[in-house]
Amino acid sequence: MGENILIGFLGGLITGISPCILPVLPVIFFSGGLDSARQASRWRPYQVIAGLVLSFSVVTLLGSLALSALGLPQDVLRWAGIVILAAVGVGLMVPRVEEWLEKPFSWIPQRQVDARRGGFGLGLALGAVFVPCAGPVLAAITVSGATGRIGPETAALTLAFAVGVSVPLLVFALAGRRLAERLKSFRRRQRGIRITAGALMLALAAGLILDVPAALQRLIPDYTASLQDSLRPSAGTPLDLGGLVTDENRGLGACTQGSTALQDCGPAPELRGLTAWPNSTPLTLEGLRGRVVLIDFWAYSCINCQRSLPHIVRLQEAYRDAGLTVVGIHTPEYAFEREQRNVEDGIRQHGITYPVAMDNSYATWTAYRNRFWPAQYLIDANGTVRHIQQGEGGYADTEPLVRELLAQARPGVALPAPVEDGTAAAPQAGSTTPETFLGVAKEGNYSGPEPYRSGPGTFTYPAQQRADSFALSGNWQLESQRIVAREPEDAHDAAASPGAPASPSAPVHSGVRLSFHARQVQAVVGGTGTLTVRGPDGERTLDVGGTPRSYVLLDGEAQREGTLEVEASAGVELYSFTFG
Repeated sequence: MGENILIGFLGGLITGISPCILPVLPVIFFSGGLDSARQASRWRPYQVIAGLVLSFSVVTLLGSLALSALGLPQDVLRWAGIVILAAVGVGLMVPRVEEWLEKPFSWIPQRQVDARRGGFGLGLALGAVFVPCAGPVLAAITVSGATGRIGPETAALTLAFAVGVSVPLLVFALAGRRLAERLKSFRRRQRGIRITAGALMLALAAGLILDVPAALQRLIPDYTASLQDSLRPSAGTPLDLGGLVTDENRGLGACTQGSTALQDCGPAPELRGLTAWPNSTPLTLEGLRGRVVLIDFWAYSCINCQRSLPHIVRLQEAYRDAGLTVVGIHTPEYAFEREQRNVEDGIRQHGITYPVAMDNSYATWTAYRNRFWPAQYLIDANGTVRHIQQGEGGYADTEPLVRELLAQARPGVALPAPVEDGTAAAPQAGSTTPETFLGVAKEGNYSGPEPYRSGPGTFTYPAQQRADSFALSGNWQLESQRIVAREPEDAHDAAASPGAPASPSAPVHSGVRLSFHARQVQAVVGGTGTLTVRGPDGERTLDVGGTPRSYVLLDGEAQREGTLEVEASAGVELYSFTFG
């Protein structure tokens, strides 16, 4: 238990310095400096953080259960926190409102609870609306609270995580108090400081309503992603998400993925936390009771998902009238996949007509304890998961199970001829180069001489490159989820004299060299510019623009080994390479 609590604390500490904390930092900072001349304000930073720890822990563990028991929407507590945050902000700016807020506490003897002295209420509000980046530790804790698997160890883990998050926040709050104590201007201009703090709280409340923090996170690379991944829980611990496949604590038994026979994998978790339904009215599994449901977790730029989508579309079209409903749960793998307009483009490009929901918060993904793109969960007419397919393939095995469940749900129903002939087998493990992610948070097979870390850098190809790897050449900006081609730092060196070759010490291009074993090579590319591809089939140039998407770089009829060089113009963004 001690090791898991340490993991929880470290996970919270890392979250406390991650980009998602930035929107609340100004409020935390000013909370420590309000009314510095009063003795009570010395405890204000601690009050704010104590309130945040308490409300975050309670909401995370018990909020979902309490709201479900009361039949209330899952975001009631969040909206209550936003209202309180806005009220405290107005109270700081308008004394009359502050007096009105104090009246409910007037019965407390010799004690006045207000926005200047009582930081605990502000902390309670922040804890209710503050949702940190869902790293593996927080995701596991959230699942425990949402599914009722709450025990002493889970509670201790939650508290450890909350304390870890609060340590950096307390440092900011104490810094604000120390600055207020040292600068006379803070004491002379208390009215202006209070108005500024109130405006910041109102701005935070408005930003939470408009989901501005999520937009901010999209603009700032997650520099803590690799640290979060290093704390990924071990199998068998209370923090392990496990998956419906192996989760014995919910009575799911030995439900194996990819089985050719129907199984009892337990009740299907309800769809939750979905941010949008781009092509459908919102659905619930309760509302679909009586129909067979296929839940498909996917992301529009995921090449593995793109290979499975035609099979999912065919199943929906063939068996919709017989009682099958497919629901696509779009869970983003990259930041750009959170944009609804991009998801809508993906829906159109892949010819999807069944309902799709956006799971930007990973709430439904976490409820199913899913770990793969793509993944399908086949649910019978009574709401029980009967089959799980994780990853590509299994199409010819899934269809007979769909037909069997449809016949059980509607005896005598007329079923069409099977649409899968069993020839579309899944790729053999190890037969192709594995998917290659270029962002520093997920890179795993880099083969260059220079360090691979966030920031700008100039690279050179190695003299020898190992198989199934990539290397860089030229000028690149390395980020959490992507790399971006840059202009040469010295334009004079970059523009070599007419007729003279470029200096080897000053690369004039941004290139990626792949050592691969595959039939087909694709790249997820964004930005605007060109890609020049040099490989076994010669040289060609691709124009890049619009929404980040997959581009085919090499396509053949048979597997082959070789080297592929991709030269990118400045501003082009590369996310990953996939091989098939």
